[in-house]
Amino acid sequence: MSDIQEQIQKERQSAREVCDLDATSAECAAAWDAVEELSAEAAHQKQNAPQKSSLEKYCDDNPDALECRVYED
Repeated sequence: MSDIQEQIQKERQSAREVCDLDATSAECAAAWDAVEELSAEAAHQKQNAPQKSSLEKYCDDNPDALECRVYED
């Protein structure tokens, strides 16, 4: 997920640079469209990411807790 965030930052910086030259140009609009599309994709990925249960979150923070032990047969 951090890769898409980095790409969003790069595209945002690029859009700012393009729009500093001419804020009414088609290139400026296209640059911000690219930022918007990447942001939408990031939101979509976040929405579809499997959500951890409260026990899974607890065990991530406290792997040595009794509740988090895994017994194999």
